[in-house]
Amino acid sequence: MFNIVIIGQSGRLQYEALLFAASLRASASGFDGTFFVAEPQPGPKWSRDPRMSDPIKEALIDLGATILPFESQHFGESYPYGNKIEALAALPAGEPFVFFDTDTLILNDISQIAFDFDRPSASMRREGTWPQEELYWPGYGVIWKSLYDRFGLDYASSLDLSQPDEYWQRYLYFNAGWFFYKDPAAFGQRFTDWAISVRDNRPAELEVQSLDPWLDQVVLPLVIHSFGGGRPGPDLAGLDGDMTCHYRTFPLLYARESDAVVRLLEDICAPNKVKKHLKQYEPIKRLIYQGRGKKVRALFDRNDLPRREQQIRNKIKSEGLWMR
Repeated sequence: MFNIVIIGQSGRLQYEALLFAASLRASASGFDGTFFVAEPQPGPKWSRDPRMSDPIKEALIDLGATILPFESQHFGESYPYGNKIEALAALPAGEPFVFFDTDTLILNDISQIAFDFDRPSASMRREGTWPQEELYWPGYGVIWKSLYDRFGLDYASSLDLSQPDEYWQRYLYFNAGWFFYKDPAAFGQRFTDWAISVRDNRPAELEVQSLDPWLDQVVLPLVIHSFGGGRPGPDLAGLDGDMTCHYRTFPLLYARESDAVVRLLEDICAPNKVKKHLKQYEPIKRLIYQGRGKKVRALFDRNDLPRREQQIRNKIKSEGLWMR
């Protein structure tokens, strides 16, 4: 048994949280852990109240969610990706957890995945977004090694030696769209401490590199490696596969995901008890309920998609169909 946690807050994420909850209820009848929707609370790190609306929270609870308040002590509005770091402290210590980005759909019974919670891992559905090649930069190896050295980690054992030197896939790098471990307290404390260290006192080798929005994805592989984890094995192939879909945005979902994912999305959006909430969010209203998603879908051949995500985004924008 394990727990699931996502982030829910005012704006886009509360509607995505509702979709996640509906997909979990529809697809994973065998899940017997607790499903937490972690909610940042008002405080000095937020200029506005970040909490979800009461009707959305009631709908989430009706779908089996437990609302989990947490305090933003280090990140908050200045770096909202830090929610996934700070929320871990509010989870039950010592109970295995899987974190998912809220813009994810559960496609099948996730309880059937053979997680090894002693060996943490994370999503490999990523591109070479960090570090970025810059004039006079020291290179991938020097940058990554400086981070491993900062925290006393064995850099060499993190490398994928089947990939060439100075090619981004040689280096341990994840999408933070999902990750897991046996203890959220230990994982979250180290994630927090190391993220603050890199943010506030970055190694000199990172001087020309942007950490916004990449900070979580820079530190996550270090934390995973420190707990004896690494790249996911074949037992986790269902994540970002036939078990889950990290769609990122609704236009991207319609552009590149399978017919089965689109059917699930539209099926879980149909019941009035969720529709009355979801139609308040303009991208869902237009793309799903008004049919613009089908126009996006018609622009692309799923068997011959552009190689980079930015190319897909640009095509959708050129047709006036991009919404976020």
